[in-house]
Amino acid sequence: MNDILEHLRQLEQSTPVLVALFDASDRLRYANAAFRAAMFIAEGEDISWEEMVRRNYHAGRGTIINTSDIDEWIIVHRSRRGKERHKVFEVDFHDGRWLLVTQVVSADGWMLAHAVDVTAFRPDERAMRLDRDRALYASYTDDLTGVANRRFVAARVADMLAPDGPGGAFCLIDLDQFKAINDRFGHQAGDLILRDFAARMAREVRRADCFGRVGGEEFVLVLPATSAGAARGIVEQALDMVRLARPLTHQPDFTYSFSAGIAQSRLGDTFADLYNRADRALYAAKMAGRSRIHVEQDRPPSAVASAG
Repeated sequence: MNDILEHLRQLEQSTPVLVALFDASDRLRYANAAFRAAMFIAEGEDISWEEMVRRNYHAGRGTIINTSDIDEWIIVHRSRRGKERHKVFEVDFHDGRWLLVTQVVSADGWMLAHAVDVTAFRPDERAMRLDRDRALYASYTDDLTGVANRRFVAARVADMLAPDGPGGAFCLIDLDQFKAINDRFGHQAGDLILRDFAARMAREVRRADCFGRVGGEEFVLVLPATSAGAARGIVEQALDMVRLARPLTHQPDFTYSFSAGIAQSRLGDTFADLYNRADRALYAAKMAGRSRIHVEQDRPPSAVASAG
């Protein structure tokens, strides 16, 4: 077995195929020589995906990122990065290469990435596939905040609830008193608060989790293989973080918060089942005074409707 592993290691280090392994926190844990050369990473360097992307973007090297706002680009891509068990897509490099990337994600969030040079493929086919990939990505993105939209979130819930899926927790989040905020400060300020919240949450969620906006001031956090109790602890940390935010520069004393309801998946659940139970728990959190989290078992028996 050791002999086989040594041959595998030697071949992987000599292949032109890019190979990388990222852990559940999106830190690079292994990269072969081809990947390190393409992404300008020193052997043994400890670096995260975001750090690697930022560094190469500002240096104008590695993968081509067509954006004038790298922070917004990272939010958009992080909200979907590693959320699907298997994904294939294409990327351009500043050195003129065109690579076909395959990503495989384990149940605990580790990601193995392979990239093959396909520059010699027909250019017209390449352009067609790139257009298709961009259109697909846009169809899963919330236009205002850049995080995942309802369609993408629903697909990740379906993965979680599949017969071979891990099950988990579903959290419905609603920004508190959002209509009053819009009325007082205007819709432009409201949009800024929505983007601030989405950006903060996108930075905090784990690789295996999925965070998205499902409408208005309502967001969803999908937490596969997570108990409702553990989910509550995660969301409580997020609430503490949001309470410290000061998103309106012209109103430095302004703060905001959210309320959340959490439901644990059950055998035979659908997206609608989870959503409705989490919505009832969210109503209980609103009725208890807002700026708090309720798990579905926490709700009082009278909590049967939704609150704004």
